[in-house]
Amino acid sequence: MHTTEQNQKKVKVAIVGSTGYGGVELIRFLIHHPGVEITSVISASSAGESIAAGYPHLNQILMNTLDGVDPAGMKAKADVVFTATPSGVSTKLVPQLLAVGLKVIDLSGDFRLKNGEQYEHWYKHEPAPAELLQSAVYGLSEWYGNDVVGSSFISNPGCFPTATLLGLAPALQAGWIDADSIIIDAKSGVSGAGRGVSLTSHYAEINENLKPYKVNRHQHIPEIEQVLQDVHGKPVTVTFTTHLTPMTRGIMCTMYAKLNGSYTDQDFVQMYSEHYAGRQFVRVRPEGTWPATKEVYGSNYCDIGFSVDKRTQRVTIISVIDNVVKGAAGQAIQNLNLMMGWDETTGLSYVPVYP
Repeated sequence: MHTTEQNQKKVKVAIVGSTGYGGVELIRFLIHHPGVEITSVISASSAGESIAAGYPHLNQILMNTLDGVDPAGMKAKADVVFTATPSGVSTKLVPQLLAVGLKVIDLSGDFRLKNGEQYEHWYKHEPAPAELLQSAVYGLSEWYGNDVVGSSFISNPGCFPTATLLGLAPALQAGWIDADSIIIDAKSGVSGAGRGVSLTSHYAEINENLKPYKVNRHQHIPEIEQVLQDVHGKPVTVTFTTHLTPMTRGIMCTMYAKLNGSYTDQDFVQMYSEHYAGRQFVRVRPEGTWPATKEVYGSNYCDIGFSVDKRTQRVTIISVIDNVVKGAAGQAIQNLNLMMGWDETTGLSYVPVYP
């Protein structure tokens, strides 16, 4: 429920990177959020232009002129800033925003890894100062939501880690799976590559095609392992392979692990249902059914299903999300809600788009 104070005084938000897919998806949700007013949309490359010029679907909905990147100007207009920037940009920008007293929810990967050397190795950018890496709260809401409450600096998880961790973490924490046996087969829609023009997203290259990329080199690998280690209490190493699929939105992570005991599909359904009880954006599928990406399209839901193979003593865990929503903008707003002490579903309770 919204408090009277929330309804009377809306939180002013600015969005850096408003012309990217993550930024424009933040707009789609925040424009209907009862506790929020969008006071500034920001783009380093398109300042001075109307955002509706680049995104005509916003005509007569949001016609703001795009502001340039100016921390002092943002402080004059906003209470909270979402930074939906490419990796390497937030490293330099976020310290300036925090220094002027703004709350920050960062959607880049610049503050997810606590080890700066790891960040430099996987992202190929200079890391942020160590004290900032340590101060950023990792915003996987269903696991670290209590840390998010009242925080002023959130690092929003990556899209693949969100789907992977929500699917694996309960079984690993319970000791049901062997931490040394985890294999993750991940597939993503082309919007995950961003709006920039490249051969990766060229229609003729991706249409009627399915291809792996960044095999054993994806920057989300250390993020996944960092959280799994936190859950497990010991180092965890995973095999993680990503594939690009000819669809716009969606992530499916099909995960395999050796069982540490004798469990059934129903055991997994019951345990996960109990673990995520009250967390409305994680939906556990009934025994014998498995999720599909279209069933979460345009929504903040993560759907999870299971199949225990008694013959191989392995479990298959299937997790799906919309990469632009639960994997980016939706989870960022979920973190905003927790940060501000609101119900975490505020402004996010939309039915998935189907078909």
